Amino acid sequence: MHIDARNLENNTLIEGDICIIGAGAAGISMALEWINSGYKIILLEGGGFEYEEKMQELYRGKTTGQRYYPLEAARLHYFGGTTGHWAGFCSPLDPIDFKKRDWVPHSGWPVQRQDMDPYYARAQKNVELGPYEYDAKYYENGDKSLIPLPFDNGVVYNKMWQFSPPTRFGTKYRDAIVNAANIHLYTYANVTNITANENVSAIKGVTVKNFAGKQHTVKAKYFVSACCSIQNARLLLASNQQAPKGLGNDNDLVGRYFMEHLEIKSAEIWFPEPDLLKLYMIDFGKTKYRAELGITEQKQEEFKILNGTASFTPLEIGRKEPAFIDIWTVDKKEREKNLAKYGKDERPGTHKNGYSNYQLFTRIEQAPNPNSRVTLDTEKDELGVPRAVLHWELTPLEKRSIRKIYELIGQQSGISGKGRVKLLNYLQDENDNSWPDFTGGGWHHMGTTRMSADPKQGVVDANCKVHGIDNLFMAGSSCNVTAGAPNPTLTVIALTLRLSDHLKKRSGGAVVAQS
Repeated sequence: MHIDARNLENNTLIEGDICIIGAGAAGISMALEWINSGYKIILLEGGGFEYEEKMQELYRGKTTGQRYYPLEAARLHYFGGTTGHWAGFCSPLDPIDFKKRDWVPHSGWPVQRQDMDPYYARAQKNVELGPYEYDAKYYENGDKSLIPLPFDNGVVYNKMWQFSPPTRFGTKYRDAIVNAANIHLYTYANVTNITANENVSAIKGVTVKNFAGKQHTVKAKYFVSACCSIQNARLLLASNQQAPKGLGNDNDLVGRYFMEHLEIKSAEIWFPEPDLLKLYMIDFGKTKYRAELGITEQKQEEFKILNGTASFTPLEIGRKEPAFIDIWTVDKKEREKNLAKYGKDERPGTHKNGYSNYQLFTRIEQAPNPNSRVTLDTEKDELGVPRAVLHWELTPLEKRSIRKIYELIGQQSGISGKGRVKLLNYLQDENDNSWPDFTGGGWHHMGTTRMSADPKQGVVDANCKVHGIDNLFMAGSSCNVTAGAPNPTLTVIALTLRLSDHLKKRSGGAVVAQS
């Protein structure tokens, strides 16, 4: 069922069993789990069904620290959310990503990879993937033309990705959501405030507003904030009428530990003979799976480095490609011009004999850093919510880890006689911790409401419930403790499915809306 909140009588009271804030990958995935359940689900989307500049402007904010993309260009504000420009990369976090690592400050989840495996397997369906299989041997055995590089798998191994079509949630699941009798989708329903009870131990309701000048109240037994990492933190911080520091922020942790994947050109590899590297190539829209080079858990621990991977682009193409950080500007016309220019060159994997040299591109986790954070600005958006300020701050561990990754790949290339690796200039001085201008991220926002069993170390518990607030939950990658190397969408959905199962167990019988 769909309702345009602009058309409701002002100050309408909306009541349900579960209120989901945000209709992106997390919010839609949760709503799908409750179709025909007998529960009344309220799904709130701030925008409509299509992109609108005025709605997108609500995400405008400021950035400080390490150069970053304009915030209004980093997330989409309409039904389906950022899956509207998602590239489809999918892979689960590795077992080491969930573990406490003594060389990675603030690491260690209260859940482990084996706890997440059943939910990763279920998440595959949401993004239209095949079996939950990420062992490179599985694919190599099925296609003998997928020849792995002859490296020691105890040092450098083949980390697999599967590729969603990509699934556009706003298109794929619109009919299912709109036609479900118990799912009440409200568009143009921007949540501007969360109201708690007197002792801030439970949430009573949320306030929604829109550009039609309408304001409404939503009451439910459970509330799930399924916005992106920046907006989840922004909403908690802005809901400060009863808790001066913001909801869930007694320990000054909301907004902290913002993480991104560093995505950056890092090295070149030169082969004595051309090689197609079919196992490692991608042809967007056609490739179903591919490998990237990863460093084993044993070697990460031995060298005290972060988890990252290296992918291949033919050198003649890679050298021409500008960094994403230079393409993605606020100005829409300039951005389209840059994207058109970027897409003109021959794409990887099209040369019939392969290439003798490739550029190596890094995707690596950012170490959890409390100084990398989201705060509120004094400026407010048009609906009265303080805008977000993102301070993105990196540490020397990220750069040292990238350098070591390519040293290990270079050693394996030499030992195997396969080729030689050359580091780019910014990595050659191991005493230089600065970053080049082309350093970018993957638009992979994580952290800000991190998970921990200890309220002094995290915002939510192992079930994504905000510490100290009985019925408020966070969904999505804002709950991440660490980032790992993989793109976060599959983990976002897996965490959401796990949270949904928890709410089903917790609710037991009939769920009655609060009055």
